[in-house]
Amino acid sequence: MDDDAEIIAEFLVESHENLDQLDRDLVELEQQPDSRERLSSIFRTIHTIKGTSGFLAFNRLEQLTHVGETLLSRLRDGEAVMTPVIAEALLSMVDTVRALLDVIERTSSDTDPAVDVAPVVAVIEDLLAGREPEPSTGTLVASEAGGAAEEPVVSPADSFAAPPAPEPEPEPEPELALEPAPEPASEPTPEPEAAAPAEPEWDGVERRASDPAEPWDGVERRTRVESSVRVDVDLLDDLVDLVGELVLTRNQLIQRSLASDDLELVRASQRLDLVASELQESVMKTRMQPIGQVWSKMPRVVRDLSHQLGREVELVMEGHETELDRSLLEAVKDPLTHLVRNSLDHGIEPPDVRAAAGKPTKGTLSLRAYHESGQVVVEIADDGKGIDPERIAAVALERGVVTRDQLSRMDGREVLGLIFRPGFSTAAAVSNISGRGVGMDVVRTNIERIGGSVDVSSEPGRGTTTRVRIPLTLAIIPALVVGEGSERYAIPQANLVELVRIEGDDLQRDVEDLAGAPVLRLRGKLLPLVSLAGVLSGEPAPSGEAITVVVLQSDDVRFGLCVSTVHDTQEIVVKPIGRQLKGLAMYAGATIMGDGRVALILDVAGIAATSGVGATQAEAVDLRTGVADDRTALLVLEVADGRRAALPLAAVARLEEFERERIERSGTAEVVQYRDGILPLVRLATAIGLPDTSDRSDQVSVVVHETGGGNGAGGAVGIVIDRVLDVVEVAVSASEVGRRTGVTGSAVVQDRVTDLVDLDAVVARSGVPA
Repeated sequence: MDDDAEIIAEFLVESHENLDQLDRDLVELEQQPDSRERLSSIFRTIHTIKGTSGFLAFNRLEQLTHVGETLLSRLRDGEAVMTPVIAEALLSMVDTVRALLDVIERTSSDTDPAVDVAPVVAVIEDLLAGREPEPSTGTLVASEAGGAAEEPVVSPADSFAAPPAPEPEPEPEPELALEPAPEPASEPTPEPEAAAPAEPEWDGVERRASDPAEPWDGVERRTRVESSVRVDVDLLDDLVDLVGELVLTRNQLIQRSLASDDLELVRASQRLDLVASELQESVMKTRMQPIGQVWSKMPRVVRDLSHQLGREVELVMEGHETELDRSLLEAVKDPLTHLVRNSLDHGIEPPDVRAAAGKPTKGTLSLRAYHESGQVVVEIADDGKGIDPERIAAVALERGVVTRDQLSRMDGREVLGLIFRPGFSTAAAVSNISGRGVGMDVVRTNIERIGGSVDVSSEPGRGTTTRVRIPLTLAIIPALVVGEGSERYAIPQANLVELVRIEGDDLQRDVEDLAGAPVLRLRGKLLPLVSLAGVLSGEPAPSGEAITVVVLQSDDVRFGLCVSTVHDTQEIVVKPIGRQLKGLAMYAGATIMGDGRVALILDVAGIAATSGVGATQAEAVDLRTGVADDRTALLVLEVADGRRAALPLAAVARLEEFERERIERSGTAEVVQYRDGILPLVRLATAIGLPDTSDRSDQVSVVVHETGGGNGAGGAVGIVIDRVLDVVEVAVSASEVGRRTGVTGSAVVQDRVTDLVDLDAVVARSGVPA
């Protein structure tokens, strides 16, 4: 009995794997009906399931796969051609086989009447006999193929190449008659080795009868079986846990050996380090599986849903061999399926709508996976109608997801992020696909639960791309260990960009204040700074003569984390944190250090969100050009009584604040002593025809603009403003409204009308030498 159970268990595993491939092959065969290689592969799979089910006395499963195999042999031999009705029948057969396998897994028998094979068998037998199948007999045929059967072009009788009805050939052949159910049971009960005859039948008869160009032959198949072994998943999990404990012990021994004078102990610990690392790498590889296993069901999902919604969709998949940890693979399966369904329902338009918009009637849905910075990135992109931020904003206000005040402070990316809020939906009506306001919030929750992130970018009329980032594994990761106060913290190396040490004059020159937040001018780019001490304690960061900046990247957000001490990099074992700390966004887990103390693992995305560092702030903008693609980087200012103006960020050299008492006069011009020279000042409000309101405070905010001229401050002019509001990167659409001296026009920036300043005209009007 134990032998039978083992055989059945292996049969179930292999059959489920084959069915996933079968779904993909049938969908592709429907699109390429003349592919003999695909047909032969499908036939072999069904034949294998039929032969093994007969040996194991699963009579109903054998009955179902027998008629399916016969229909496939007709297709393979050219006696029939693939039509939508035949495709529906074969897909119904696959669904029913999968349901029977689930019954066998639960009961070790396929006799459960809850799964009825008769309707599907009847449909296939009608097709074999050249008869129109009854619409009510098949599961999928009843819902989708029934209507199609009324059209002559997809009539089952027309799908056979043999001459029409008058000829006697359409009569059922003897081989098509269903074998009596008792037949397998009437034979003597086979011993376990009796399974061997199934192999010659599969490799000999069927393989020789298939296309000689097929790449898979008997020798290769035997080689693959001999070179692989099935291992229980629980055993792999136990191995990973043990390796994790070994890594912790190794770290402790290495730390102790470094403080020891025993040369042999040092050598032994180094050898242990090498062996443990190789063992860890090998064990982790056993858990790595290609993401193609998740994608295996996508062609079927896309095919069925596109038929249901009346869409024409081409599915493109790249990077299916990209590997990640098995536990993560299971965790992302449902979120990815939901995102694919969402793209079909909300993204890709019906053919007539696409044609009216000048697009191809067939939409494209692409799935792409690749490794980047120690993570797996999965992109789901469509060329549909995209997401309209104004529509999102209107629905969010209507449903009370955000207030009007909150919305006014959001940029475009944050508005798109509203689709992940619980209860948010733009669907006009509730269907069995969408409209209830659940789904996208669950997608983000499930992705973030495994240490990943998800974000959406969209262009109305062009399409939407959803990007999911997930770690390769959750068990053992390389990390940078930093110190703050008396505690140590680990930062995942996947988020680490570089380390920067700033001290002396560089500290005064390169660290500035922008809109109330510190920024670092690093190689011509503005980098927001966040103090780890401030994040942890909520208090201002301690000042000093030098700072150490850990430059971090999370999705599109890049910022610098100021830390007190940098220790070293090491591989750490990730442990879950207690429920008391799960509500704190800045922690992703914990680890045990070499000295036995616990160190918390920092969540880079959580720190960015907690500190208010957004993608717009942290955008790496080249200050020499101020442009990224067709977008322009602007410094948004307040110049007078709430009036807004914007300067090209490329024209801004520095931001300074001076005590008002430092301002002096030289003739009619205001000047200030600056960097061993004289900096002439120009009041922006006056230069562009607005009242000057900058006398309200003791501090004067100045934008330093380098003109290249020969004045005393090295060719620089100070533009006096009220205050800096933000740095944004937008595609500017200038209007002639408001055009005047010093202003080229106006544009809508962050939902506010903003004057676009012509700095050359402002400087020229001031009389300062350029």
